[in-house]
Amino acid sequence: MRLLSLATGLAALFIAAPGWAQQDDLQAWEQLNVVLPVAKGVRVTGEQIARTSDRQQGVYTTEYGVLVGIQIAKGIELGIGYRHVGFFNANTAADEDRVRQQIVISRGRFAGRLRLDERFNPGGAEIGFRVRPLVRYNLPIGRTRLSLFGSHESFILPNSTVWGQRAGYERMRNIAGINVPIGKALSADVGYLNQFRPGRGGARSQMDHALSLQLTVNLDKLGVPMLHD
Repeated sequence: MRLLSLATGLAALFIAAPGWAQQDDLQAWEQLNVVLPVAKGVRVTGEQIARTSDRQQGVYTTEYGVLVGIQIAKGIELGIGYRHVGFFNANTAADEDRVRQQIVISRGRFAGRLRLDERFNPGGAEIGFRVRPLVRYNLPIGRTRLSLFGSHESFILPNSTVWGQRAGYERMRNIAGINVPIGKALSADVGYLNQFRPGRGGARSQMDHALSLQLTVNLDKLGVPMLHD
């Protein structure tokens, strides 16, 4: 139960440290993934995301996408995908199209992902690039099918654009939770998500506290874990 104690301590630290962020927001994040095998070692994932915010006055982001994963070796998968991102309510940003490439590596209880995003925005012709390294640790609970998990992801922006992206370290995202299998093909990740955006360019820093729920219908049996966002 060491991971649970660590996760609880981290959550308490994030909540009790208002000096880290000048403004806080309570949110709820939901994601649904459906994974289908299409050939040996190849799977396609359909994705739907909705995020709700106190400060943004309701649902402020939705994402719909598809990801193709190709297993190139045991525990190693390459992926390429597309997402359309919409913004609503008090989130007045322009809708975006995003293309992404990634590699996922699994070794025992650890899994890691390195993702490159390309953001296409109607506000300008430049492509906004994002580098997103992620690491996750899974801890089985006794002889049950349940497992605790903790993950960290950083967002690093290599370039700036006229439509608003600014180069530099843009945010970090940490999750502590539990994975709950529901039948043979359905599982749920339920946890506390903390996202911190440092203040840059005169903007105030922000910390988001979110209830995170990810449901995955996995009809594929590749030996590489699904690492979603």
